[in-house]
This record gives sequence, structure tokens and C-alpha cells, in this order.
Amino acid sequence: MTGPIVVINPNSNQAVTDGLDHALAGFRGAARIECVTLAEGPFGIESQRHVDQVALPLSALIETRPDAAAFVIACYSDPGIDLCRATAKVPVFGIQESGVLTALARGDRFGIFAIAEASIPRHLRYMRRMGVDHRLAGERALNMSVDESARGEGTLARLTEVGQDLIGDGADVLILGCAGMARHRVPLQAALKRPVIDPTQAAVAMAMGAVLA
Repeated sequence: MTGPIVVINPNSNQAVTDGLDHALAGFRGAARIECVTLAEGPFGIESQRHVDQVALPLSALIETRPDAAAFVIACYSDPGIDLCRATAKVPVFGIQESGVLTALARGDRFGIFAIAEASIPRHLRYMRRMGVDHRLAGERALNMSVDESARGEGTLARLTEVGQDLIGDGADVLILGCAGMARHRVPLQAALKRPVIDPTQAAVAMAMGAVLA
């Protein structure tokens, strides 16, 4: 590997980027990983408008990093994924796609923690595009903001409550449906006694596989 894996947080909330950086600490012995914040992004990506508005700035940021060995777009809606792949000369991984593919390798049916109800139809459209929606046990919303998911005092308790509902839906593996939830993966997995996938970790693992091979 000659360059870093650049993990881009498409919102402008530095606390989310800091959480990603912490969640990826264990990967740094095997790869150079750089977490960056898209300054032009909204404070949280919480609507289709937000998803669409960051596509061009993401592509522009990628053009400024010819040193990168791979990119990870660290937002669960995989904003601008097609444009970024057309722009980059190296692999680009979206965390929703990577998280779902990893979950399929860990269990039969997966459940997703969404930030809000409005996110669910957007995620379902993408899973239909991937052809994996028949493996979805359910997606349930925390009904909080991206910032609350990253820094809220009650986030872990809410994740545990919703996770138990997803297990009741038939999920045997669970996916954190927002990059801001990254710091809660380990305690949540211990509480639920089911595999919990942090999709940014999943995407970085795929990026490492691509560039190290």
C-alpha cells in the first residue's frame, strides 16, 4: 500500500469524525487510515436533500487526494457513491453497501438501526438495488439526530431497546445505520449478544483487502 485509506465523513460534525477515528484505531497496525471531515457538508445527513447536496463536494474532495489508495464514504446512505467511483482512480467503498455485505457473511437475516423514520425508505431503495432486501428482518428508527447518536447520553440505552425489537423481528445480526453510532458497537454487542456491524469498520476492512491484495 503506497497511500492512505481516506475515510470521509460527509457531514461537518467533527464529533462524528472523531468517533470514526476511535472506532478504526485497531486497524492502524495494518494500514494507514486518515479520517477527514467534509467541511461543506450539513451538520448531519438526515434527508434526501442532504444526501444529494454532498455528492459534488465529495467528488471534488476525492480529486484533491491523488495520494489515496482507497476511499470510504462514511455515511450510511452512501451519498454520491456512483459519482465518486466515476471520479476516483482507486476503489471507493460505501458503508451501507459494505455493512450489508458483511452482515450477510455473519448471519441469515439482518436488522438495521436507522437514525429516523425518514431514512428507512431511502435505505430500502438502496437494498433493492443491491438485491438483498429479502434478507432484511427489519429496520427500526432511533428517532434522534446524527449528533445525538454520536454524543447523546441516552443513545446506548435507546440502541439496546431498538436492538431487542430487531431481534424480535428475526434479525440474527445487526447493522449500525449511521456512522455516528460507531462508538457504541462494542457495548451494544455485549448487551444484545448478537453480532453488531459497524459499517465503517466493514468498509475499511474491504478497502484494506482491496489495496493489500
